[in-house]
Order: sequence, then structure tokens, then C-alpha cells
Amino acid sequence: MSWAGRMILGVFRILLVLVHASAACDFGPFPYRATGIVCRLTKPAALLLNQETAQVIQAAFRNAKFPNITGERSVRLLGKVSYELTNIQVNGLSIEKSDVELKGNNVIYIAIKNVTASFKGTLTYGYAGAWFLRLFHSVDFEIESSIDLQLDIKLMCQEDKLVADASACYLTFHKLTLHLQGDKEPGWLKQLFTDFISFTLKLVLKREVCKEINSLAQTLANFVLDLAANFVRDKDIIVDVSLAADSLIQTGYVESHHKGFVLYKNYSSTLSDSVFSPSLLTESRMLYFWLSEHTLSSLASAAFLDGRLVLTIRGEKLQALFEMEDTEAQRKAVQMIFQGTSYNDSVAKVWSLAHPQISLQPEGTVVKSLVAAEVTILPTGGEPLVVLYMEKEITVTIQAAYVEKKLILQPLDSSIEFKVFKCTADPSGDEPSVQNFLQNMISVVGIPEVISSIGSALTSLMNNKRLNLFDIINPEIITRQGYIIVQLDFDFPHHLLLDFLQRSL
Repeated sequence: MSWAGRMILGVFRILLVLVHASAACDFGPFPYRATGIVCRLTKPAALLLNQETAQVIQAAFRNAKFPNITGERSVRLLGKVSYELTNIQVNGLSIEKSDVELKGNNVIYIAIKNVTASFKGTLTYGYAGAWFLRLFHSVDFEIESSIDLQLDIKLMCQEDKLVADASACYLTFHKLTLHLQGDKEPGWLKQLFTDFISFTLKLVLKREVCKEINSLAQTLANFVLDLAANFVRDKDIIVDVSLAADSLIQTGYVESHHKGFVLYKNYSSTLSDSVFSPSLLTESRMLYFWLSEHTLSSLASAAFLDGRLVLTIRGEKLQALFEMEDTEAQRKAVQMIFQGTSYNDSVAKVWSLAHPQISLQPEGTVVKSLVAAEVTILPTGGEPLVVLYMEKEITVTIQAAYVEKKLILQPLDSSIEFKVFKCTADPSGDEPSVQNFLQNMISVVGIPEVISSIGSALTSLMNNKRLNLFDIINPEIITRQGYIIVQLDFDFPHHLLLDFLQRSL
């Protein structure tokens, strides 16, 4: 999961990162061939995330900057009547209902029903009537409105990146009433001003609210792109999540395709033979991530180059490793290796000697690696002494699961082939009990210990990226030949969107 991406932060954020307009980018006749990561969001997830739309719309209304509204009319018997509305701001807002629909032509349709909004400000008006009569007044006003809001959100691809376009924004007014100084039953003069300004006021509200929604949509798009890029980046290891192919918008799901190239200093990976096809994913779960074997293998290579495939074992863990069984053969082997030195004065180190080879198969992820291990004793007052060194080729099949916000890696079977074996207590290698004990120890305890440590490290990395803040329900990690699928349902952590809106507005 830490290599895939985290794209869940509200209906706009999820949907904005999933779609782009094909007219803006040319991916060639075979775009899927460069696809390393795929994200599919199904209709149930879109409906769930649409519940967050109210927060975004409320923020758009409250953050809109309304200009002063001025006007002038000629009225029989009264002469010229002029007015100016100033200090317009939202006083109250509620939303009755919001619906989302996935359409073709890369459009996401969102209908906001019955937005009840109250605006307040100051109205200054005057008229120069017959017989040189002049009257000028300044009063507080309140506007009650009931509005339906329709958004057709499009996303365009520019230089393989997303640009949100929510300019297709439509407001329908069911009610627009002006009250002066709290008077709910205006006289003929107040009604006159209501008629004057209602048309202009509607235009201003539509322009400013829609402009703010469009701006907020782009802000959210940029935020989620930065968030996704940060999630699949750790120090110098970067996964390129720019777009690799046209997106699909079906009635049941939205699907985006990403390159998934791994970049590390002077190392980079390319993919031109992806096996992805939309038919590989279903619509039974809310969210899917598809990852290619190439992406995972490249990540393992980058981790190797960055010196991360190293494990040091000391103290109680080292003791548990070498005392997995209480037998005469075990005691004899431990005595020969450690020469009576305490475990607290010893250290074991395991590391990969070459790029691990990863193969995704139906039974699990098959990892083949050339591994070195050494045991060093640290005698009091003496120099460190390497008492055991070995190189071995290990092939292990691993199944992965995400349980209680922890990544669990479970080895199913393994094979070990010694390439180099050096032991100071047995320089000739004539004592088979030591090598037999070590091979059994590595299979039964050593490999599970190393894999468990990798799982813990990856969990820590994912938590550092705040994945643990999301409510992930019944996640499944399924391996197939050449790719892996992560499928899950989720519940949205509402505070994340609120925190973002508070920081951004």
C-alpha cells in the first residue's frame, strides 16, 4: 500500500485525481503498455464521498469575495433612483441534498439541491425627485435566498498532469428576498429596490460563487496531486504517478492510469509491456489499486540501492533466533559459533547482496535474493570478531494482508542454497551439524523474522504518510501472474477535509 498511493480526501479530491480529458494529452495507440499503477473508484464510493460536498460548497460560499453592487434607474415622479450594496457577506448557509453522477465525456455531474443562504450588508440609496426633493438613506439589509447548484466538473490533462475545470457552474434561484433593517414586510419603496437589484444580484452571486468553486476545485486538485506524489515518495525513492493513459468514466466507476515508474538518483525504470486491462478489475468493492510486477520489482531494486535491505539482530531477538529448539545439536552448534560469548555481546547482520527478483504469481509474491549473513562477537576489551559468515540464495513465497492498520507479510514456503559458508569454529566445514542447524534455523525462524521486520518497517512508513487515519474496511491483497490488486471498502475520515479547508481558505 505504501507504494501505491493514497487518494482519499473527499469527493472533489478523489474524483479530481482520477480523470483527465483525453483531448489535452496524446498517449499513442497503445497507452496501457506504459501503465504501472491503476486506481478505480466505484459508484458506491463516489456516493459516500459526495457527502463531503456540502463542506466544500459551504467553504466556497463563505470564502467568496462579493463586490459592491451599484445601479441607477429613472422612475416616474421620483426622478433618478440610485443604490449601492456594500459589505456583502454570507450570514447563514445550509444544504438540503447533494447528488453525484458519473457521465461520459470525462464529466462528473454534481447537483446541490436547495442551498439556503442568507446574506447581509449595507444598502445606501437616494433619489432626486420632482420639486427638487432629495432623499438619501443608508440601512442594513438581509437577503434570503434558495438556490439549486449544478456543477459539471471536467479535468484536463496538461503535460501529463491534471487541471480541474469547474467553470460549468449553474445557479437556479427559487427565492431571492431583500429585507431592510429586519423588516420582513417591506413597503413600496423597499419593494422597488428589490425589483431593481434582484437581477444584478443574481448575476453577481452566480459569478462570485462559481468563481470560488472553480478556484477551490483547482486548489483541491493540486493538493491531492502533491499528496499522492508525497505518499509514493520516501527520501530519494520516487514513484512517478503522472498519467499514462486515458481515463475511463463508466456509470459504475471512474478509473485512472498512472506510469508507476521508479526514480532513484541515477536509477530509473521504464515500462512498455504492461499487462493491464480494465477487465481485470470488478465493481464489487469501493476502491481498487492495480500494481504491476515491474513497479514492485523496481521499488525493491531502489530499496536495495538505497541500502535499506539490511537487518541487525541483537540481544533477546538474537537469542530467540539461535535457541528455537532445545536439542543437543542446537546447543553444540551455538557453542561452536559463539564460543561462550553472551548474546548481549554479539550481533547478527543480514543484508541483500544483489537486486532482489520479484515475481507475482497466483500463490503469492515470489522473492528470490542473494543474501549474506554474519555473526560478530564483541569480547570485552578485545576487537570484534566475525565468527560466522555465509552467503545463500533464498527463494520465498509471501502472502500479504492489511489487518488492524498493519501490513502483515506471511512466508508460505522457502528454499535455501548455500553459496559461501565460513565458520571460525569449523574452518574446514567438516562439521555438518552446524550447517544443518543453520539451514533449519534460517527456514523456521530467520526468514519469518526478516519478513516480519520488513512488514513492520513498511507499516511504519505508511503510518508516517497518515494512512492509519483512514478507516479501511476488509482490505484484500490479491496476486496474479504479473500484477497485484488491492481492493477495499472505506469510511471517510471527515476531519481531514475540514482541516484542509481551514488551512487553505
